[in-house]
Amino acid sequence: MADPKGFLNHGRQVAESRPVEQRVKDWNEVYVPGSLLPIISKQASRCMDCGIPFCHNGCPLGNLIPEWNDYAYREDWAAAQERLHATNNFPEFTGRLCPAPCESACVLGINQAPVTIKNVEVSIIDKAWETGDVAPQAPERLSGKTVAVVGSGPAGLAAAQQLTRAGHTVAVYERADRVGGLLRYGIPEFKMEKRHINRRIEQMRAEGTRFRTGIEIGRDLKATDLKKRYDAVVLAVGATTARDLPVPGRELKGIYQAMEYLPLANKVQEGDYVTTPISAEGKHVVVIGGGDTGADCVGTAHRQGAASVTQLEIMPRPNDERHPTNQPWPTFPMLYKVTSAHEEGGERVYSVSTTHFEGDEDGNVQWLHLSEVEFVDGRLTSKPGTERKIPAQLVTLAMGFTGTDRENGLVEQFGLDLDERGNIARDADFQTNVPGVFVAGDAGRGQSLIVWAIAEGRSAARGTDRFLTGASDLPAPIRPTDRSLAV
Repeated sequence: MADPKGFLNHGRQVAESRPVEQRVKDWNEVYVPGSLLPIISKQASRCMDCGIPFCHNGCPLGNLIPEWNDYAYREDWAAAQERLHATNNFPEFTGRLCPAPCESACVLGINQAPVTIKNVEVSIIDKAWETGDVAPQAPERLSGKTVAVVGSGPAGLAAAQQLTRAGHTVAVYERADRVGGLLRYGIPEFKMEKRHINRRIEQMRAEGTRFRTGIEIGRDLKATDLKKRYDAVVLAVGATTARDLPVPGRELKGIYQAMEYLPLANKVQEGDYVTTPISAEGKHVVVIGGGDTGADCVGTAHRQGAASVTQLEIMPRPNDERHPTNQPWPTFPMLYKVTSAHEEGGERVYSVSTTHFEGDEDGNVQWLHLSEVEFVDGRLTSKPGTERKIPAQLVTLAMGFTGTDRENGLVEQFGLDLDERGNIARDADFQTNVPGVFVAGDAGRGQSLIVWAIAEGRSAARGTDRFLTGASDLPAPIRPTDRSLAV
């Protein structure tokens, strides 16, 4: 145990954020560089090294949290990063982007503020990069088997790294111009600077993984041809079909899906554009959708100089604290969350539904009409007399995703079965109905968290390795049917 009295002597202390007026003027990460390391030993000491560490179950990766908390408390960074990497390929991603279901499951959280597991995690990995403890792990021998991984988001990268280290020759196909999937073009720079992706890609290249960008399977290369070239295929293509809003006025200019808007801002940071083709500068911005993608749109609009930002959510405002009956410990509760983007300004409106959009004579959106809603007999119903309109010169739709892309022909060309939720069906080894074709991440699970994507990638890698060699020593943290912690 790190410190038997740590949780008694020290309160919860999290990373320090840069002042709002400073950070909205740039695209750097919002936290004060170096602010965590001086406090992290004491924060790690709050871990009670429980006899039954529920944080293990709260994390889909099964991270060995009490072990690396102990090492962090003792400032044994080399041992801490070894334990961290034992279950997680990319802790610098999860340490920045994961909503930390492990903290919701922390035993200390029953009656106190839980351990800052996420902050400890990111401190360990950042220190490991600083000291050079993160090194390529090339396989000792090659298997002679080849694998194509389609998609370079967290699930695809995790699967590719595991399979490369198992000795297979792996090529990752990415339809975008750069590797990273939603990590690259969906997550704003202020949440995770892309240098973190770049150095992982370099590590993977040194291990032997090959990357082929600008190739979309189904369009640029037929799925059947891909299958002929490789001994196995792992599909990690995500759930990129965005949910739309079919209301009058949807065709007006200035209304975009979030994933039409966000990537362009990231491309500016990559140097592809001087200014983004879709900018919030000087405009009244409305973000429809109250989740993390919506918050990303809010933060991006702030940095582009929006005149105002309003975020709409059809569901009621969540509770500030865990409900003991409906969301008991150690489940992941749906709580009211104030992200860094919300700290920077804007208005959040709950229990409202968009009825239609109104434009000007040139076809540009100018107003959004909405009404309040309430649950009646279990269904959301508009409340009479609550209709109103708000200014809207740029609207982003961040209402989630409904499944994998069906327009590029990949599903049909492979002949893949879908499950009742519209995802690509798979068995306990993550194999589809087509022998040798596996699926991981949102494409098989549905829209979910980055930590689930990495866990799925690692699990699919084990199934693929077993298919190729008859057995596998690779870890499989989850099964496809495990939705007990799906959030």
